[in-house]
Amino acid sequence: MDDMTRRFTITTPIFYVNGAPHIGHAYTSIAADVLARFHRLNGENVLFISGTDEHGQKVEQTAAAQGIETQAYADKISEDFRQMQRDMAISTDDFIRTTDERHKKAATALWNKVTENGHIYLGAYEGWYSTRDEAFIGEDELVTKPDGTKVAPSGAPVERVKEPSYFFRLSDFQDRLLKLYEENPDFIGPAGPRREIESFVKSGLRDLSVSRTSFKWGIPVPNDPDHVMYVWFDALTNYLTAVGYPDLSDPRAKFWPADLHIVGKEIARFHCVYWPAFLMAAGIELPKCVFAHGWWTVEGEKMSKSLGNALDPKALADEFSLDALRFFLMREVPFGGDSNFSRRSMITRMNVELANDLGNLAQRSLSQIAKNLGGVLPERGVLTEDDQSILALAQILPSIMAEQIERKAITEALEEAWKLVRAANSYIDRQAPWALKKTNMDRMADVLRVLVDLIRTIATMLQPYMPITMDKMLTQLGVEEGERSFAALEVPLPGGRVLPKPEGLFPRFVEETE
Repeated sequence: MDDMTRRFTITTPIFYVNGAPHIGHAYTSIAADVLARFHRLNGENVLFISGTDEHGQKVEQTAAAQGIETQAYADKISEDFRQMQRDMAISTDDFIRTTDERHKKAATALWNKVTENGHIYLGAYEGWYSTRDEAFIGEDELVTKPDGTKVAPSGAPVERVKEPSYFFRLSDFQDRLLKLYEENPDFIGPAGPRREIESFVKSGLRDLSVSRTSFKWGIPVPNDPDHVMYVWFDALTNYLTAVGYPDLSDPRAKFWPADLHIVGKEIARFHCVYWPAFLMAAGIELPKCVFAHGWWTVEGEKMSKSLGNALDPKALADEFSLDALRFFLMREVPFGGDSNFSRRSMITRMNVELANDLGNLAQRSLSQIAKNLGGVLPERGVLTEDDQSILALAQILPSIMAEQIERKAITEALEEAWKLVRAANSYIDRQAPWALKKTNMDRMADVLRVLVDLIRTIATMLQPYMPITMDKMLTQLGVEEGERSFAALEVPLPGGRVLPKPEGLFPRFVEETE
């Protein structure tokens, strides 16, 4: 790609290795993947980053509890996350591990730069700390349970700690952060997390403890190896590691600043307050947007280890098919809000929208070409008013979906595609090519050609959501590998191509009954 090609840098959070991947991790990864694939198909040069966050007290404690050496434990869980992303067809360009040497180099360089600029000083921390959240908890943030126990806002236990600590002068950045939010209303999305972050910063920022001495599993503080970096200072730097920081001659350096950090709303504060402040302190350009999505419940209940209801994404993909799972997760609730996983909803979406709406549309159209036209794609014929109006809907679909994707409205973009699916089903019912076969074979061929053009547009635009099945659908339509970008839709397929035998791509899902 030439240097004039638009670049797009997108990240997932790096996933914390204190447990197995679940549906929440898959959801974040799939959402970011849909956006990355969309931008690639739009002709942009994309860098898509993910990874694992492997340091901190909690990891050290979990490994010790399992009787495993800490690095070996981190290696195992990190590989589980890589495998989850392979299982979900996540098209990452780089996978950062915070135990990698290149990452330690980047984190050390950022620490040195922030220190050199006068924003880190040595003091002592005394206060509440939640090991489970890897977060310092202010006295005013503590929640008192009915039995009098104090816990973090997340419900995690807290302990009183007192130890020497380096501090980051976060309080100096309060006004600059508020100015950032005001001048860049799209910096934090959606509106709910943005209001919470602004309120938190307005309430006053205290300097942030950014080192620990009570454990060793972390990146040593430069020139003071008794301290390890606070896990969030270390972890957030991963986004810079991926672009070769501090080496500005690295070819990937041009991918900074990131266009979009996708995160869960529980870590929005770290990404929208600490991260921009660290970057300001180092004199590094800020990312353009942090988008915090909601949580998943399962059959209306919060996912938890005690309930044993954390969903394994691989098991769901094996049962329902990967693309059906990807489709459901992006379709069920507008991206950004809280979502609920219900088997009934999953099966209904599969059978109504995938099998009936899209699957039937393709099967009915292609089987008639196979049966009545010898499997040969007809040329474009004379277009009626009905043909022209529905082809006009198809023509504007890419730009409408691009507008939605630009504002991270992943679910709304999918609904735009479904409007065309529904319109195409109405068109085939109105035109009834099966009846035209008896009265007007030329018109039947024209109608079937319009349907192929409509389905091609739909399948092309749905590739980011369902890459495996849409690849098969485009192959059935006679679309060659080099004709699958969004721009390629502007060039009609040449008639005369022999199409492969059509096969159903979305079988109905029948729930096994006892």
